[in-house]
Amino acid sequence: MSPQSKRPTLKTIAELTGLSLSTISLALRDGSNLKQETRDKVAEAARQVGYVPNRAGVRLRTGRTNVLALVLSTDKNGLDFTKLLIQGIGNYINNTKYHLNVIPEFESSDPVAAVRYILENHSADGVILTHTSARDPRVQLLMDANFPFVSHGRTEFYTPHAYHDFHAERYIELSTERLIQKGRRNILLAVADNNTTNYANTIGSFKQVMAKTDAIGDIMTDADILDDSKKARAFCQTLARREQPYDGIICNNELTSLAIINGLQDEGMVLGKDYDLICKQTTGILPILYPHLDTLAEDLFETGSELAKLLVERIEGAEITDLQTLHKPIPRWRSTE
Repeated sequence: MSPQSKRPTLKTIAELTGLSLSTISLALRDGSNLKQETRDKVAEAARQVGYVPNRAGVRLRTGRTNVLALVLSTDKNGLDFTKLLIQGIGNYINNTKYHLNVIPEFESSDPVAAVRYILENHSADGVILTHTSARDPRVQLLMDANFPFVSHGRTEFYTPHAYHDFHAERYIELSTERLIQKGRRNILLAVADNNTTNYANTIGSFKQVMAKTDAIGDIMTDADILDDSKKARAFCQTLARREQPYDGIICNNELTSLAIINGLQDEGMVLGKDYDLICKQTTGILPILYPHLDTLAEDLFETGSELAKLLVERIEGAEITDLQTLHKPIPRWRSTE
């Protein structure tokens, strides 16, 4: 359609499909009472003519924006986190009435600024939060406002809310079991403190699991080192020179794992021989570089889809207690015993 052409309307779609205006309107809003064939026919016609709902009009008529807001905390140490999460959300809301707005949450003296803006302007029907802390003030604000939201991560609030989280406890259980099975007895957990509940769950689970074994376990949590690849590499060079170097390492970040492997390699330690490392995997880069490296995967695409699903269901009135799910780690055991 040329720039001079009129903007397509419901009438345009009605003329193309032969359906009534009321049917077109219902199909584009929800159409759950219509046949799937009719809904698909309307959706295809809308796509062909480039129909875009007038959000201002929708908001005036219904009080809804048909927008989901992703409040995205910056994570300088996550490979493709943002891309995969957004792709998953987009996949779920494709062919629905919902659209996605992404709001980057840069470092600020006001941790709830982004969420407050959404609430004050009602610029979305629901919010997806990432990098959730135990007593997250954004969660508190949204709960106080009784505004639909879902968090990527659990919290420690007594009041329940919708969430989807990586199962950190199971991740630690599987990692330690695997290392001990391979004869490793001096194990280091390298996990940077990022103030999330997932971090706390990872630490707590490691302490509990190690207390039940005859292995020795230490924890490295210095974010100033682990979040900086050069510092992490230098730190692991010193680890290799220990009188009793660690023979098993668990790490929850791919960039940090690469720095650890390279630092130990600088001092002559060979992965799979002198030590084994198990990393939380969210991209395909680690198995490309180290084909025999064991990992436990989180499918961020599926995580995004699940977050969108939970939020839409919450907006539509589902019970909160039915909207709390965990992403089970997916074992990718590649090394031989």
